[in-house]
Amino acid sequence: MPKTDLADLSTETLSQQKKSLAQTSIGLAAAMVVACTILFYLILKNKNYALIAVIPACMLSLIPSFLRLGQINAELKLRKKRQNTQPLS
Repeated sequence: MPKTDLADLSTETLSQQKKSLAQTSIGLAAAMVVACTILFYLILKNKNYALIAVIPACMLSLIPSFLRLGQINAELKLRKKRQNTQPLS
């Protein structure tokens, strides 16, 4: 997927991306929490403590989606601020 500049996208497109990315990120994070909880249980049950390092590594895969969500939120906030500060003529 080619990286697009957020300034080139319309506000409606950004809002749609924000909603979609937020839903996907939350769903994936919830699934990862469940998977990591099961993994943690199995680690303790089998006494294979070396696998504990896998849990934080799994959570690191969520960082790009939350960073992109933050960028979209910042762009939407910037546009709202610009819209409110434009003088009426």
